[in-house]
Amino acid sequence: MDKDEFLTAALRNPFNGTIADQLFRLALPDAWLVSGCLVQTVWNVLTRRAVDYGINDYDVFYFDPDTSWEAEDAVIRKLAAHFARRGIKVEVRNQARVHLWYPEKHGLPYPRLLRSTQGIDRFLTKNTQIGIRRALDGYEVYAPNGYDDVAALIVRPNPGANFSAANYEAKAARWKTLWPEITVLPADEES
Repeated sequence: MDKDEFLTAALRNPFNGTIADQLFRLALPDAWLVSGCLVQTVWNVLTRRAVDYGINDYDVFYFDPDTSWEAEDAVIRKLAAHFARRGIKVEVRNQARVHLWYPEKHGLPYPRLLRSTQGIDRFLTKNTQIGIRRALDGYEVYAPNGYDDVAALIVRPNPGANFSAANYEAKAARWKTLWPEITVLPADEES
C-alpha cells in the first residue's frame, strides 16, 4: 500500500474528508486528523465492512503555543458543536499542552512537544502513526512507518517514554474483538 492507496481507502469514510476540509478552512495551527479513524477506515475497506464500523471518535491534533486550558477548551467546544451537527464525534487536543496533563492522568512521562507530528510519533501503536491534512493541492500525509502494517492488518507496539503495555494490550484487545482479522504483536515486540 502506498500513500495514494491509503488516502483513497481512508477517504471512503466521508467523515474523514469532512473533518480534514473543515480543519483546512478553520486554519487551526498545525492541525491533523490522526490515528484510528484513518487506519480503522482502511481496515474496514480491506475487510469489507461499513467504512465507519468500530470507530468511536475522530481524533484531531493541532499545535497552538497558547497552552491555557481556556484556549484549548474554546477550540474543543467549537469543533465539537460544529461536527455534532453532522453526527461526528471529535476528540480535539492541543499538542502544545499534552505534557501538562499526561503524566498525572497516565502516570507516565511525556516530554514537551514542538509540533503535532511529534504527538503522532508517540502513539501506542506504530500502525496508527498516521495523520492527514488538507493542503492547497490535495492532502498531506504524515506516516513515519509507512503503510505496510495497515495493509497487512498488523498492530505493532511503539515503545517509547509514554508507552504502557497495559494500555497497548487493552487497545489491541478491543480492536481484535472488532476486527478479528488483525494480527496483534506482543507488547514487548520492538520491531
